[in-house]
Amino acid sequence: MADPRRVEFGDFLRSRREKLSPKTVGLPAGRRRRTAGLRREEVAQLAGIGVDWYIRLEQGRTVSPSVTTVDALARALRLTKTEHAHLKALARDGAKSAFVPEIVPPPIRRMIESLNHPAYITGRRWDVLAWNAAAEQVFAFGRLAQEDRNTLLLVMTNKQTRKAYGAGWADVAKGMVAMFRATHDVWAGDPAFAELLTRLRQGSPEFVKWWEAHEIRSTSSGRKTMSHPTLGVLHFEHTSFQANDDPALKLVIYTPV
Repeated sequence: MADPRRVEFGDFLRSRREKLSPKTVGLPAGRRRRTAGLRREEVAQLAGIGVDWYIRLEQGRTVSPSVTTVDALARALRLTKTEHAHLKALARDGAKSAFVPEIVPPPIRRMIESLNHPAYITGRRWDVLAWNAAAEQVFAFGRLAQEDRNTLLLVMTNKQTRKAYGAGWADVAKGMVAMFRATHDVWAGDPAFAELLTRLRQGSPEFVKWWEAHEIRSTSSGRKTMSHPTLGVLHFEHTSFQANDDPALKLVIYTPV
């Protein structure tokens, strides 16, 4: 059985290769191309590695590229810093233990409950683990079944959430898919992540399209506008922080603008 993380490594290489043109990397166009992007041999040439070796990497074979090779591939494929870091993470050896839902320590739970602005805690899989009264008023997490309290599920498959974002839904959702992809690939093959991925694929055709594009984005602050059925139009700045108790826990705060 292929290592799921190696498969994602290869798929990511292919997706970046197909986005580049010969002109972009200073190569002649050459003969007519049947498919978009660079050829495998061109990437191998740019990275200074053997063609067969590159093909094995893109096919997700169980091979272990060195740090030097990963860096060379990143340069050849013109990866961003975020994409380069993602490729490094997928290249690391070592099996992960099975995903276990995180537990929010009582001091962190009490801290978010004391905040006046909407705030909640998520885990590695983006499950909502704890939230305050202000977040309940805006997002109504308490009305959801526990298995549905997941921020990506909410945005991609919940009709009310999609309606709340209105015309801005696609930008918000697409960005979230790219951010989640960076987390998922490191946990590829884990049953808990596979189950979530199945639900997302079944519940959103847009998710399937964006997922196949294999875009990677780092978590960042930003602004969101939502239309709430009783509170009206809400404008927020959102930002997130990791907890020292457990880096898997992420505190998300929405500040009214």
